[in-house]
Amino acid sequence: MLRAVARENYLQPTPIQVQSIPLLLAGRDILGCAQTGTGKTAAFALPLLQMLTKSNAAQGKPIIRVLVLSPTRELAAQIDESFQAYGRYLKLRQLVIFGGVKQKAQVTALQRGVHILVATPGRLLDLVGQGYVQLDRLQFFVLDEADRMLDMGFINDIRKILKFLPDKRQNLLFSATLPPDITRLAGSFLRDPARVEVSPPSSTVEQIEQRVMFADRLDKPQLLIDQLSLPGMSRVLVFTRTKHGANRLVKQLAKAGIQASAIHGNKSQNNRRKSLAGFHSGEIGILVATDLASRGLDVENISHVFNFDLPHEPEVYIHRIGRTGRAGLSGTAVSFCDASEVADLRAIERLIGYKIPVDTKQAWHSQAAMSATPAQAQASPRPASRRGGGPGRPRSRSGSRPKSTPAPEPGRKSGKEPRKPRKRPASNRRPGGNR
Repeated sequence: MLRAVARENYLQPTPIQVQSIPLLLAGRDILGCAQTGTGKTAAFALPLLQMLTKSNAAQGKPIIRVLVLSPTRELAAQIDESFQAYGRYLKLRQLVIFGGVKQKAQVTALQRGVHILVATPGRLLDLVGQGYVQLDRLQFFVLDEADRMLDMGFINDIRKILKFLPDKRQNLLFSATLPPDITRLAGSFLRDPARVEVSPPSSTVEQIEQRVMFADRLDKPQLLIDQLSLPGMSRVLVFTRTKHGANRLVKQLAKAGIQASAIHGNKSQNNRRKSLAGFHSGEIGILVATDLASRGLDVENISHVFNFDLPHEPEVYIHRIGRTGRAGLSGTAVSFCDASEVADLRAIERLIGYKIPVDTKQAWHSQAAMSATPAQAQASPRPASRRGGGPGRPRSRSGSRPKSTPAPEPGRKSGKEPRKPRKRPASNRRPGGNR
């Protein structure tokens, strides 16, 4: 293992590793609060590999000794890669299983036997139900990104999975935040856990330069295009609130000559892998993502994170901007805010404990959005997203938008007469009427 760690260029343990590893080796259950990018995976993977090796688990036919449960396919794949890297010189087998791909290859690997299983809840329950996964001799259970699990509605799946596990086992729960729902879940299966917190819950990374830009909603695409044209945008991650919004934004950037790729839950697994591989290699410089990717994305040297849409949950803001400023490096997080998002912005600022600096010098600055109050934002409905289209209507030189043609008054004609629907000739009508 020391050779494998040296090969990964690990020189000093991170705070979460310093606190967690001795406790795990001592057999304690762990309740850990740590943000992404803190070395959390190595904090549980390294001691688990060491304990498996000392227990001679590699002898005989492999059986599942370790189960790591992850909320997303991307994060599960990255955890599996970490186990492979740390255990490259050990005679242990690991496997990752998730949905979105055919199960045949996963079933074949399970039938050969594995020691370490990394899984998403849905596919795990499917294969348990089919009899391909036996967890009765499990020794270690890891629930990773527990708060995200609950956000994605996996609480019932987790409870079902816990019923398949033996009573005698060591449990680990890691979460970026520890709201009451998580502490209740932890209390249902952790036994006298040691609590590990490497920083205050939801604290932002000090190396990240944060700023907010107020703009009208329809001006946001053009604002992003202007920002992406500035120097220093080496590797950029853009967050949207919805999958359709991500696809639409990629098309708008393409019209401006900017290549970007979208990643979200509606994309096929192969498409998502291709986008992530291109982003890792630098072939794709801009990745547009929904919050599904905010926990599972592990890419170094992301220079900028853009919140094209502000998240409704302030904790999600922490997870998003945590993609930059990692491993002691600096980074920049820029958030766009329209009038309907002011309440979200104020909730974020309450969470982090200070007001985010405002950039009023950008060309699409909206004084109306900046002056809006949270009460006004909540009272007015959020504007519906435009379908297709480009960066929005252009401004006049005075800064105001062109006025739309007023609708005709009731009873007045507006140009052409409305067309009456034509009736299909009787000879052409289908039997049974129009359907």
